[in-house]
Amino acid sequence: MSLFSEDAATAELEARSRGRRVGWTLLALTLFGVVALAILPSPYVIERPGPVFDTLDAVSVDGEDVPLIDIPTEPTYDTPGSLALLTVNVVGNRDSRPSWFDVLQAWIDPTQAVVPVDSVFPEGVSTEDRREQSRVDMQNSQREAVAAALRALGEPYESSLVVVESMQAGPAEGVLEPDDVIVSVNGTAVRDVTALRELISVNGTGGPAEFLIVRGGAEQTALITPVLSDGQDRVPIIGVLVAGEYEFPFEVEIELSNVGGPSAGMMFALGIVDKLTPGSLAGGAEVAGTGTIAADGAVGPIGGIQQKMHGAVDFGADWFLAPAANCDEVVGAVPDGLEVFSVATLDEAIVVLQTIADEGDLDALPRCGA
Repeated sequence: MSLFSEDAATAELEARSRGRRVGWTLLALTLFGVVALAILPSPYVIERPGPVFDTLDAVSVDGEDVPLIDIPTEPTYDTPGSLALLTVNVVGNRDSRPSWFDVLQAWIDPTQAVVPVDSVFPEGVSTEDRREQSRVDMQNSQREAVAAALRALGEPYESSLVVVESMQAGPAEGVLEPDDVIVSVNGTAVRDVTALRELISVNGTGGPAEFLIVRGGAEQTALITPVLSDGQDRVPIIGVLVAGEYEFPFEVEIELSNVGGPSAGMMFALGIVDKLTPGSLAGGAEVAGTGTIAADGAVGPIGGIQQKMHGAVDFGADWFLAPAANCDEVVGAVPDGLEVFSVATLDEAIVVLQTIADEGDLDALPRCGA
């Protein structure tokens, strides 16, 4: 005698078959989702710690070690310890973006940051344009670092601001030409890139700024109305690449290939001051830092500071100099074993280093969030 009818047995078999089909379907959808995450590009790029360079040490050029900072005609002094500059590697660009799988991995890694691709590679700005801007920014940061270091040492110098290129479709296109010397903006004299940016920002986008320039030896005026930049910062710009031209009393050579941008400026300046003065500014301590520099010694904000702090720890630094304007990104994100000081000028950075060297009252120095 059967406990189940034939119909019941058939229904049970069909139910099991449907369950298996649903299971395989869900498994296939899951696998498809995993593959999609691994393959499909995301609208982000990833920032992670990059190489670290000691401004007091040497770098390799064509297999030969050369000083990162060389001052061939002046007496220089060997200094123990390190004054290291930090870099950030960007994974991806507009044409080759990281997959969602890479992005998810980066999101859970405290040493990495996930940022919108538009904030790093604005739409309409080619990779070549960005590289050229980065190269010019690095050149300017090196020149302004020398100027700031000489100012700190009391050495006089002359400077001017020269147009390299007007960007296509920018406000300055057809108005400013290569080799034009920018003398003033709205009647205020300008001698360096940082001052130019500040004056353009003060003018804003509501109306034209008056530029006094020298072209072919003759002065003339030009009216240019700034526009807001693309990307995350959205600051007034006129769409021009400029370079500070300086007449220094002696030559300073900085050798650093394949690194762009302005964020190494403060550490360049500190390295120059340290090499030109007896002893060690930081008493042989392992110090790292970041920040733009202006010829007058002002230290400006940079990007990727959290990644740079992790890079400093990996390098072995105990102390870190952070631009005061980046403090909001530092608070709560300092890696274990690193002490971070807030600096707004080159003079403040020098005071921090000298306090470290003298084993002075570090608690009296400004910290981010303190």
